[in-house]
Amino acid sequence: MTSPRTTFSGSRVALVAVLVLAASSCANLGEYVWVQEYRDPRPPAATNTYVLGAGDTVSIRVFNQEAMSASGKIRSDGKISLPFLNDVQAEGYTPPVLAEQLEARLKDYVNKPVVTVSVVEQRLIPIAVVGDVRSQGTISLPPNSGVLAALAAAGGLTELARKDRIFVIRNESKPLRIRFKWEELQHAEGAAAAFRLRPGDQIVVE
Repeated sequence: MTSPRTTFSGSRVALVAVLVLAASSCANLGEYVWVQEYRDPRPPAATNTYVLGAGDTVSIRVFNQEAMSASGKIRSDGKISLPFLNDVQAEGYTPPVLAEQLEARLKDYVNKPVVTVSVVEQRLIPIAVVGDVRSQGTISLPPNSGVLAALAAAGGLTELARKDRIFVIRNESKPLRIRFKWEELQHAEGAAAAFRLRPGDQIVVE
């Protein structure tokens, strides 16, 4: 008959084994930061603002001056060609601010010009999604898309995916791994749902 002392020792050995396995599993994750603890070094954009970038198609209308109006795509150098003004920097401005810039420059040609800038078609940003998703590869998403939208575009998670091992790899001063949980991504509120992808981000599902 096994003594109580022997039974206790066996249980303790089993507990130690579980802890070792758990520690090993955590070690394999490498360094990361939970999305709730992540602090974006870039200043947050104001609500409901859209910053123009290369690839956006914009319409620029000058009131009562059809010859000065134009539509086109912002080039990779961040500029767009316009009548009278030639190449104009557009990337980095919101549409209202760009309109103000153009009004100031067009004063040499028109008395009190009124300019309207509108986005005809938004640029898409490439995001690589790899790991335990149904369709690995690079997908194209509108700016300010979230992680959930990227995972949906990749066909969702596979049956083997660990739903608490979703990472965004982001290059800042050095590569940073930001960790997410599937349940939190599905919520309409919270840091996971509010997180916005940037060009160059990669998503890894383990």
